[in-house]
Amino acid sequence: MLKFTTVNIYARKTWWKYLLAAAALVVVIVSLWYTNFLANNLKDTEREKVEIFAIAIQELTNEEQPQEGLSEEGNAAVTDYLLNHRDRGLATAISETFVEDIPVITVDDAGRITLAKNFGSRDTDLDYLYEQLEKIKESGLPPITGGDGYATEVYYKSSKFLPYLTYFPLLQILLITAFVVTGYLGFSSSRKAEQNRVWVGMAKETAHQLGTPISALMGWIEHLKYALEDDPDEEKELIITELTKDVDRLQLVADRFSKIGSDPEMSLIPVATLLRSVHDYMRSRAPKKVDLQFPRAYKEDLMVKANAPLIEWVFENMIRNSIDAMSGKGTLKVEVYLDNNYVCIDFADTGKGIPSSKWKTVFEPGYTTKKRGWGLGLSLAKRIVNDYHKGKIYIKQSVINEGTTITVKLPDAHS
Repeated sequence: MLKFTTVNIYARKTWWKYLLAAAALVVVIVSLWYTNFLANNLKDTEREKVEIFAIAIQELTNEEQPQEGLSEEGNAAVTDYLLNHRDRGLATAISETFVEDIPVITVDDAGRITLAKNFGSRDTDLDYLYEQLEKIKESGLPPITGGDGYATEVYYKSSKFLPYLTYFPLLQILLITAFVVTGYLGFSSSRKAEQNRVWVGMAKETAHQLGTPISALMGWIEHLKYALEDDPDEEKELIITELTKDVDRLQLVADRFSKIGSDPEMSLIPVATLLRSVHDYMRSRAPKKVDLQFPRAYKEDLMVKANAPLIEWVFENMIRNSIDAMSGKGTLKVEVYLDNNYVCIDFADTGKGIPSSKWKTVFEPGYTTKKRGWGLGLSLAKRIVNDYHKGKIYIKQSVINEGTTITVKLPDAHS
């Protein structure tokens, strides 16, 4: 349907999307890595605290010296608390210091719970504690061996902050995604609204600018008609007739532009009537080597609720684009049929075809590959069909160097 030979703003816009997506992916990866790094550090720190707690408890019960394998800072901390807190419940003091926010359970060599801390108000609820002990064992978190007697093994759960830190990246990703999507939708909506205002303003201004010369031409035609009343001339009368047709056409074009941006008047119209009008107009203006194949027998019962000037404008745009794609030589076949409460009109040409990557882009405002033109034809056609007539327009199929089929779907008036 169209010839693609130049790089355009929509190709550059696509690259910007890819770059933004890549930047967002980098942010997510870095965030996940750093959060995982913090979580692992916190996990190691918690285990070291529990190790210190286990040795301290064992020292308290066995009155032994600090065990080997613990850092000097750890031995010093244990010794300090053993010396200064024996008189006020050493087990409680040690747990409050080393595992103040880590739930711990100590088990003796017979498997009995001897101490539980940081389970809230249920530190003395044995049934609950044994349930928690089983869950800790099932989780696979290895216990810390404290020695024989009071605290043979020390089991613990991660503090409440570790799960928060673990799930924080997911929350962060959701928030970033929501922010990006909301921002993109807002920006896209604002950009489309601005584009619509530009195109509507341009259409209105075009209609306004055409009004003055059209009125002048109509005046001159009337003046010529008046002059020929006294001196009839068949050739001049033919010229006036053709001029009148062209002025009427200009008036129709101005009327079409003036309807953009406003609510057009709708009426029930047979699709056959619209296609006959377009065929009669385009037949004499199409190149001789272009074969326009419209249906031989129209389905007169197919009705649509439409604004005739605007829909005819859409059909004319389809035909002109097909003629351009065929470089003035080829076949354009028009078919009409009913599909799921839609009256469908297919425009199939034998032109150069459209790459699949451009199927949506061709309907964007300002997109054109022609040396001359504003790239508004298909954009306005889409606006007329989608917004005003609640229909659809899309590329049904396209093969490079074989041709393109564009479908216009309008709601069936009988549905």
